[in-house]
Amino acid sequence: MKISRESLEELEFPQLLEEIVPYACSKKTIETIQNLRPLPEATAVEALKKTSEYLKSYQSENYIPFHPFEDIDPELKRLEIENFRLEADSFMRIKNITKQIGELQKFFRAFCEIFPILSQGIKSLTYKKEIIQKIEAVFNRFGEVKNDASPDLKILRENLQKNKKELLENFERSLGFCLQQDLLDEIRESVIEDQRVLAVKSVFKKRVGGRVLGISNTGSITFIQPESVITSHNELRELQEKEKNEVDKILRKLTAEISVFTPFLASYQGYIEDLDVTRAKAKFAEKINGVFPKINARQTLKLYSAFHPLLFLRNKEEKKEIFPQALSLSSQERILCISGPNAGGKSVTLKTVGLLQIMLQSGILVPVHPKSEMFFYGRIMTDIGDNQSIENHLSTYSSRLKKMSRMIEETDENTLLLIDEFGTGSDPELGGALAESFLEFFYEKKCFSIITTHYTNIKLRIEQLLHAENAAMLFDKNTLEPLYKLEVGQAGSSFTFEVAEKNNIPEEIISAAKKKVERREVVDLDRTIVKLQQEKYEVEKLKYTLTESKGSVESKRENLKRLGERLENKLYNFQRLYDAEQKKLQWGSKVALLIDQYAEGRHRRDVLGEFIKLLEQEKYKKREQINNPDKQKELRLVKKKIDRQLRKENIREKFNEIQDKKLAAQKKERQSWLKVGARVRIKGSASVGTIDRISKNKVVINYGAFKTTISENELERV
Repeated sequence: MKISRESLEELEFPQLLEEIVPYACSKKTIETIQNLRPLPEATAVEALKKTSEYLKSYQSENYIPFHPFEDIDPELKRLEIENFRLEADSFMRIKNITKQIGELQKFFRAFCEIFPILSQGIKSLTYKKEIIQKIEAVFNRFGEVKNDASPDLKILRENLQKNKKELLENFERSLGFCLQQDLLDEIRESVIEDQRVLAVKSVFKKRVGGRVLGISNTGSITFIQPESVITSHNELRELQEKEKNEVDKILRKLTAEISVFTPFLASYQGYIEDLDVTRAKAKFAEKINGVFPKINARQTLKLYSAFHPLLFLRNKEEKKEIFPQALSLSSQERILCISGPNAGGKSVTLKTVGLLQIMLQSGILVPVHPKSEMFFYGRIMTDIGDNQSIENHLSTYSSRLKKMSRMIEETDENTLLLIDEFGTGSDPELGGALAESFLEFFYEKKCFSIITTHYTNIKLRIEQLLHAENAAMLFDKNTLEPLYKLEVGQAGSSFTFEVAEKNNIPEEIISAAKKKVERREVVDLDRTIVKLQQEKYEVEKLKYTLTESKGSVESKRENLKRLGERLENKLYNFQRLYDAEQKKLQWGSKVALLIDQYAEGRHRRDVLGEFIKLLEQEKYKKREQINNPDKQKELRLVKKKIDRQLRKENIREKFNEIQDKKLAAQKKERQSWLKVGARVRIKGSASVGTIDRISKNKVVINYGAFKTTISENELERV
């Protein structure tokens, strides 16, 4: 996409990038973000997919193992220098970035289906574990060279330890001797040139053998290095120098070994930087509710619930309400003309569309509804705000004409024009006429445009153009407060006289102004627009209220229907249960009769015969039901007929009525004895307690050792 630096600034893109910067880990990533510009479509779409995938990791439990890192660009340059030696912290940076690549490869291998695009990027990298192994063979986890980094270093450090021990013992002996002889000052010892020295009283300095390293300001103390440690100290210095040379030799060797992996390290650095940029954009998207909208191949833009990201963040911080916008552009509706009063949100809507488009084409997720659709423009040109230039001696109108000239030269079918206050800056009549000519030119060029205007002639011309449409920022005529809602399909009034009234302009001045309008039809048209706008707003409110009411009624109707179905099912189940119980009672009666006959002396064989006869009869009935589908069908028809009859007789209402009466009687009876101090028990329980407190339908029962709270419906009096 082609877009000028001036247009980027007018749409506040640099300010937006500064909001992403705090999420970056390294200076180089910060520079990359600050220099982000619209990308070729394929590159931008891939960046959007990567950011969207990274954002999903925050919304699930699959956190990407990304850690803050330090750039290794300086190390990569130095590795190319022959016989160069890297410092310890450089090796630590190389180790950390290599280790992170290993962790990321392992992670994306396991979750390649969830993160296909991010996984693809790391597949091309060759993970060299040898880099870590070589560094860890020399350094410990604190970044210090290990004793066993080489055999010579190990010996040197062992000798150093012995020497330090000997030095300490010799100094302590000298210190003890001087203390016994009371040769030392109160401070006893000090450190000069990294060496421990005795603080000898100057009057006794000749009695202490050694090397004088200093005298106090007053001259009362002479600092002496004891003779017994001079030799050990010289040996220590020599060993330390040898150790330093050996460490230098080890690090030079390690640097040479690591330099072989320079191409791999460069690829690691590139990948981590790119992932850092993606991570920063994902963090920002999480903050502004950014999404990856549908990308259209055809020229169709549909924005739903679109927010200006900077305004969204500012209002969120200040706890103010922000109003989303919805609009569309297509090859059939290429030009959108927004009108309405000042401070109603026209310019913000214009900037919102432009900024969201640049964000999308720069690979940044946009704060819109997920069902929104966007496509890629080849060029965006803007004319927003006052472009007066003192340096170039350009007036506002001249600077705008200069921009318009560039638009006329460069615009084509794949250009988006964003023009605020179209045609202003000159005589209204002449400026309006020129603006109308510009509009017709852009219309013929078939470019996409969103413009804002107060000119009536522009609004009227838009109505005459087939592929252009008017839109208005709604305004409440009664309160004269902006509603910050874009209404597509109608022109808006500027509410010139109404706003003047609200700002306490005297009535006689407003009346005089109205009389001075030469073309009465302009005022009439403005009044008509105001009336239509207000009526449409009221209709929209009524429509919304009716929709809400309809939804509520439908919901209640559905709930009642479900309740009826549940009651019918319960009634049917009760009937089945009743039939089953009746059958069991009949069987019980027959068996009881046989038992009585047997008890009265009837022969056992006769009783068993009767019982077996009963069993055979029931067996025959069961088999007949199974083998006779027609009979089953007949039974089902009978059941349906009974159900219809039950519904006709309003069984459900009668059942509910009986239940209500029963519950009311129970409640009345319960209120007669349900009082504080009454002795009660829980239904089905043997434990008796005393009512301690009654609150609404809850009762606190005191059992002496403990208290419990229970519903009054579950209690019975003792």
